Amino acid sequence: MVASAQPTVRRVVIDEASAGQRLDNFLLKILKGVPKTHVYRIVRSGEVRVNKGRASADTRLAAGDEVRVPPVRVSEAPAPAPVPAREFPVLFEDDHVLAVDKPAGVAVHGGSGVSFGVIEQLRRARPQARFLELVHRLDKETSGILLLAKKRSALTALQDQFRQRQTGKTYAALVTGTWPANRKVIDLPLYKYLDAEGERCVRVVAPGTEEARRSITLVKVVRSYAGFTLLDVTIKTGRTHQIRVHLAHEGHPIVGDPKYGDFALNKALARGERLGGHRFSRMFLHARRLSFLHPATGDTIELEAPLPPECTELLDHL
Repeated sequence: MVASAQPTVRRVVIDEASAGQRLDNFLLKILKGVPKTHVYRIVRSGEVRVNKGRASADTRLAAGDEVRVPPVRVSEAPAPAPVPAREFPVLFEDDHVLAVDKPAGVAVHGGSGVSFGVIEQLRRARPQARFLELVHRLDKETSGILLLAKKRSALTALQDQFRQRQTGKTYAALVTGTWPANRKVIDLPLYKYLDAEGERCVRVVAPGTEEARRSITLVKVVRSYAGFTLLDVTIKTGRTHQIRVHLAHEGHPIVGDPKYGDFALNKALARGERLGGHRFSRMFLHARRLSFLHPATGDTIELEAPLPPECTELLDHL
């Protein structure tokens, strides 16, 4: 691996496309190849400056801000494979908003060992798009409605709605066992941490635990099967892995969940050993409904994404 030329101080003026980003995300984007830990270190040390002043990692950048980026040596790794252009099934689109039906197994963006995701593929497929950003995120293993903004004003307005819990998000989840019909509200704090391998994990903790965040999940039984229950799950807070961790903590993990699920059952289903040879090898969590206020008109937009064929086929075999 060959080192690049001697690095120098860079002064980057934030343009419209980067306005609104957190400082750490902006640096990770322009310092490709630099370890994340090093990026956070140069921010904490004060070597990174915004408009000549110190800034924290979560500082929101505005158009016209000047960011001082200190000399950082980036190893010249082989050029990454080009991002393949890809469109996804469109559920709604106008000049402000794009909503697509994301398949399971596709990340929403590159990073953490994934070279590209939905956003990079859509940008490649739409080179004429002047602005295209994710409004929110779905786990790689989750399918369903994913919202993107086509204007900066739409992005900030929609993200405000998500933060203020003004959106309605409902997921279809198939869990193991018989869910008790009277268990309708899960109000348990969640704590994020890194495991021994550096993987991001979440767990339920006692109320009052430092850095834990209150998390509220509403659960409704749709249909009971032998050994399984199909649920409608609505989240009032949007925490990382919230539905997956809350349901697993109740003793009813989501079928196919590779991180918090019943691993023996997942393996048996993937091999076709559980349901007469029928194979199922994904996580059964699908963002099936989303409602929000249109950022330009204020109209209520209600979107629905039907269950993917592999999920309906599994239900047919139960």
